[in-house]
Amino acid sequence: MKTTLLLPRWLLSMKPGEGVLEGQALLIEGERIAAVGARADLLSAHPQAERIELAEHVLMPGLINSHTHSAMSLLRGVADDLGLMDWLNNHIWPLEKRWVSHEWTRLGSLFSAAEALRGGVTTLNDMYFFPEAMAEAALQAGIRAAVSINVIDFPTGYASGPDDYIAKGLAAYQKFKGEKLLQFTSSPHAPYTVSDETFVKLRDMAEQHDMRIHCHIHETQDEVDGGLKQFGVRPLERLEKLGLMNERMIAVHMVHLTDDEIGMLAKNRVHIAHNASSNLKLASGIARVADLDKAGVNVALGTDGAASNNRQDMFEEIRQAALLAKGSTGQPTVLNARRALEMATLGGAKALGRERDLGSLEVGKLADVIAVDLSAPECRPVYHADAQLVYVAAREHVSDVWVQGEQVLKARQLTRFDLSAVVAQVEDTVAKMKN
Repeated sequence: MKTTLLLPRWLLSMKPGEGVLEGQALLIEGERIAAVGARADLLSAHPQAERIELAEHVLMPGLINSHTHSAMSLLRGVADDLGLMDWLNNHIWPLEKRWVSHEWTRLGSLFSAAEALRGGVTTLNDMYFFPEAMAEAALQAGIRAAVSINVIDFPTGYASGPDDYIAKGLAAYQKFKGEKLLQFTSSPHAPYTVSDETFVKLRDMAEQHDMRIHCHIHETQDEVDGGLKQFGVRPLERLEKLGLMNERMIAVHMVHLTDDEIGMLAKNRVHIAHNASSNLKLASGIARVADLDKAGVNVALGTDGAASNNRQDMFEEIRQAALLAKGSTGQPTVLNARRALEMATLGGAKALGRERDLGSLEVGKLADVIAVDLSAPECRPVYHADAQLVYVAAREHVSDVWVQGEQVLKARQLTRFDLSAVVAQVEDTVAKMKN
């Protein structure tokens, strides 16, 4: 079994109650973290381990992107400065109908996996069609992924209707069921595109196969108003009555919430995937993250897809979440640096039901680890390394990444595949789409 000893200047385990440590080291044995302790002690105890010096780095858990549409990296910048429904109806859905295929999805997902790993993301909670393609890309890249059985009530180039989406998704689930890097989610697109009957089928599928449910909810005021008009209740009340608002649910966006709804979310242990930058760019609004956090709701962070956010950059989302919470409440003490980092690590792990294995650097957990280099002048001086990660450092400062004990990014270079070849394929594909 391969053993690797990581020797950073700072270690931020994200273990509850533990701050930034110096003089520490972390030992990886196989897929898991075998020891975390004093540098001198681990060096003495494991003389045969491969040693990796990280002289000016913070070692921390890999970031968890709790909501993205990986394949849509091929649509980055195709339609900017638009409202959500205009963006969807007049630009994104027509393009997807024409171009999306298994190979298109696989290429876009692999391209996004490269961006994710280079930005310190070790887990993606994805939502898109052609789940087999996403699974193949994740396995090739060596990134951890929650792959969606994505369902919408109208036909697309992928499936003819809800039952077809579900059947194809379950076939992919059965095909990849034993893969350690993968899990699958039951993923109704949104209340305005999915019927009650389909929601119930996806609820039952999640319970039968022990899946999380992954759904856009209360993203815009128009969505809430439309739900009231069509069903006589707000979308959250409708989904609660259908039995979906429970600990399985990862509710994405959740921008427009009442106090009562926040209380219901806390009571039912629903998880939130907060997508600050996408919400701002689409002018959807600002989520009440400080209030959700105060109520005890688990909030995770996500980028959304590259077609709506453009940057699949979790460091940007961490900073954006912290600043928006402060600016929108007028309270500079809310959502401090530590809490923002927790949302991107432990919060994401909890949302995916993986908190026993992911989200912190603790003995026995899977070795999903990143090193962030703070040696650059723009990152100096360092008074508080954790705050530096939130308010100063960026994805380009991520130097090394391990997923399940394997180094998949080494000195900024991907180890699993040739990125230049993927970029060439992307350029060729986009050139065809432009004609």
